[in-house]
Amino acid sequence: MGLFTGILVIFCCLLLVTGLPASAAEMPEIQRRGYFKIAVKDNLPPLGFRDANGNLQGLEIDLAQRLAADLLGKAEAVKLQPVANRDRLSVVLKHQVDFAIARVTATESRSRLVSFSVPYYLDGTYLITKDTAVKEIQDLANRKIAVLNNSDAIAQVRYYLPKAELVGVQSYQEGQEKLENNTATAFAADASVLSGWIKQSPQYRLLPTKLSTAPLSVVMPKGVQYDELRRNVNEAIARYTVKGWLKQRAQYWGLP
Repeated sequence: MGLFTGILVIFCCLLLVTGLPASAAEMPEIQRRGYFKIAVKDNLPPLGFRDANGNLQGLEIDLAQRLAADLLGKAEAVKLQPVANRDRLSVVLKHQVDFAIARVTATESRSRLVSFSVPYYLDGTYLITKDTAVKEIQDLANRKIAVLNNSDAIAQVRYYLPKAELVGVQSYQEGQEKLENNTATAFAADASVLSGWIKQSPQYRLLPTKLSTAPLSVVMPKGVQYDELRRNVNEAIARYTVKGWLKQRAQYWGLP
């Protein structure tokens, strides 16, 4: 168990014992309504995406339905609202949804606007390749590696592979094109996105070294009137972490 994961489990155990301050607002209103309104992704496998029948699937969809089952009594007690990346925080700020489970990394700057749950998945930067000769990160020491322009992955790759040649790309799609036409040997990006590539194209492989860690959290509104909602969501995610349910679901969806 890594240091960050160990700290997370300890925090979750403490949360189960102590809880958070609660006030009588918002959660009772949701209970009277009978369902959660949750913002999710519908184009980001394996976190949130539509299957061949158009049904929403993925780790974050599983979490949304599990929260509905545990906090409102049934997994169907949820209305899922797909959102674009640019709207993930605004729909919470504007109270268009109760909360968002949409691949949002908890950061200090974002926490000034919204509240974050304890993490439900520890995302991070990995390297993906289809070159069968590449087994570990050092095999890329002098190779070309695609990175998203202006991303944190640039500094992370330079730290681990200072002699590698970095090739800037504007999108994940362009990064995949670099791998396909062999103008880059590997692509550095978030595991939560790259894992979806592996499900669709088994020739891709994630190298075992994790270059960074980024906690994905549920986005909830600030304000004392939402204390009970935040407490219930936090305690539920803490249980799922301690009991191993989240780890099992992440493995089911092919996440490292």
